[in-house]
Amino acid sequence: MEILTKQNIVLNVASVSKFEAIENAGKLLVKNGYVNENYIDGMKARENEVSTFMGNGVAIPHGMNEYKKQIKKSGIVIFQYRSGVDFGDGNVAYIVIGIAGLGDDHMEILSKIALTVQYEENVERLRNATSEEEIIAIIEEGEM
Repeated sequence: MEILTKQNIVLNVASVSKFEAIENAGKLLVKNGYVNENYIDGMKARENEVSTFMGNGVAIPHGMNEYKKQIKKSGIVIFQYRSGVDFGDGNVAYIVIGIAGLGDDHMEILSKIALTVQYEENVERLRNATSEEEIIAIIEEGEM
């Protein structure tokens, strides 16, 4: 999965608010050339409309449809928050995965991630991973 590289992974980040976590993911998508800066507004707008917390300690912020034109190329970024980020209603995300999918790529990206994070053991492994390579290996393994 060439859209997931070591420079797209940030380990052991201190807890922040959910909107700071979304902004962190958006800024890394911008820095690594996946999206224009306006895409971050789309990520925040999505969160205001419906939570991107997916369960099992994972949130997957991404832009609303009208912000898709801000995507330059498909990519994902992963932030590991060992102490968690409060996404409201008692939902705590330990893994925050920012997604920018060009065309139908986002569905393929989302399904690959969904196959991995549907298992609590995988999320626990992601939460406790100590290297970027370990994160990539867990995501690429997918289903257990």
